Amino acid sequence: MNMKRYRTISNGILLMVILTWTQSCSLMRDPLDAYSDVTEGVNEAGEYVAFRDKAAVVSHLQLLYNQIRDRQEHWYLDYLLIGDAHADNAYAGTTGAEVLPFENNAIDGSNSVLARDWDRFMEDVGRANRLIVYIDSVDDTSLTSTERRQYKAEAKIFRAMIYFDMVRLWGDVPVITTVAKDITSENIQEVYPTYFPEQNTEDEVYQQIEKDLLEAIPDAPANSTGDKTKFSKSVARALLAKIYAEKPLRDYNKVILYADELAADGFALEEDFTNLFGMNADQTDAKKRNTAESILEGQFFSGNGNWATWMFGRNLINYNENFTWAKWVTPSRDLISAFQREGDEIRFSESVVYYQTTWSNYYPANNYPFMYKLRSAVNSIIKYRYADILLLKAEALIMKDNPDLNTAATIINQVRARVGLGALSSAVRGNKASMLEALLTERRLELAFEGQRWYDLRRLDKVEEVMNSVYAKDSGRRTQVYPFNEYSYRMPIPQSMLDQNPNLKQNLGY
Repeated sequence: MNMKRYRTISNGILLMVILTWTQSCSLMRDPLDAYSDVTEGVNEAGEYVAFRDKAAVVSHLQLLYNQIRDRQEHWYLDYLLIGDAHADNAYAGTTGAEVLPFENNAIDGSNSVLARDWDRFMEDVGRANRLIVYIDSVDDTSLTSTERRQYKAEAKIFRAMIYFDMVRLWGDVPVITTVAKDITSENIQEVYPTYFPEQNTEDEVYQQIEKDLLEAIPDAPANSTGDKTKFSKSVARALLAKIYAEKPLRDYNKVILYADELAADGFALEEDFTNLFGMNADQTDAKKRNTAESILEGQFFSGNGNWATWMFGRNLINYNENFTWAKWVTPSRDLISAFQREGDEIRFSESVVYYQTTWSNYYPANNYPFMYKLRSAVNSIIKYRYADILLLKAEALIMKDNPDLNTAATIINQVRARVGLGALSSAVRGNKASMLEALLTERRLELAFEGQRWYDLRRLDKVEEVMNSVYAKDSGRRTQVYPFNEYSYRMPIPQSMLDQNPNLKQNLGY
């Protein structure tokens, strides 16, 4: 049997291909001699070619960037649901079976949000791998060696971003850095198992992220003050600061090092906090893009707008668009109280807004709060910003073997001063435990509705302490189903993935 090669889209389709082949050998097709959506990657001689020329490479690299612009569900919408509504910052916002479990801690492997995220993350990894694996074999002299190295570096940064989000959700996940071959009658026994990878340990995932980022920095594009949409050296440095704060690679000196390198790259706190998420005076466009603080952002413009805005509140350039149903990630009473205790009026008004609604799931309909950091279809989504990294540096100064509480306090005070808040007291500055609490509070208020709170609690082993007590003091929160414990630090592996891949194992506690 002369079986041609066929690309598989998912494990389910793969199984269908195998069954068809074993039962009837019906996959024989006439060779095709032109590129198309079906035959892309096969030349006239029937040989596999991933990218025909430089234009194909550039097109595929743009596809990676388009994931930030076009596929907001897994890297933004669900990220905020988990980061804020699964913590004490927000309620789920709706009573949907896929959303509510993040508020009341009833998550299990059947959750469709987690299944969507896993599937899309792995698709993103596959797209990055294709460029990384095949770019050096592109037969086009117009694609220079410098360009090859740069494009590969950008893809490695993208892959590291994806795996960082995955490992913090699930811990042990498959690390895939190759492209699975097409199955033929000749290689089926060799290739078939590669479609069902085993999980790597959490440590191994972090090591791959570190490797990708360190390899990418020399060849990635430099930070551009006029374009913060690129997978730049600075994005890699920001990610390195973040991964070195996590337990598997924890190295507080490196957190400080990469935070300082970002400062050397020109990053600083934007003088006016309202520039980060605001709109212009006419409410027709974002107030400012590419701020001094933004490290990586997705940008949206009129005619190519950001649909995610109507998942959280109103689209201010189309005020009544999709505002007839309850929105995700409703600000919690506990968070609102935290803003009030600090007298933090500027960040509160930039983070929370009140509208009249037709529903009253959590608050009276005539005075209902909404997340306000995405307020129109033309606002940017900021994936990484310097305030996060600067506060991680303060965390490292507090938590390292020889704490430097004064320098940490100076950083926290800098963040507070921008929004008109006073300096930390001398009593707080002189006590490590008090400084850590001050740091967590500052991160909570500064980064509210940016998907950080759950990961802050997780990173510093505060999940049980904070989350098991919030239900009693927050009268609006749905009744807790299961207590948070040592197994709560990982999400369940989606059951649909376990069913497809027998080499995956469920996380303990689910």
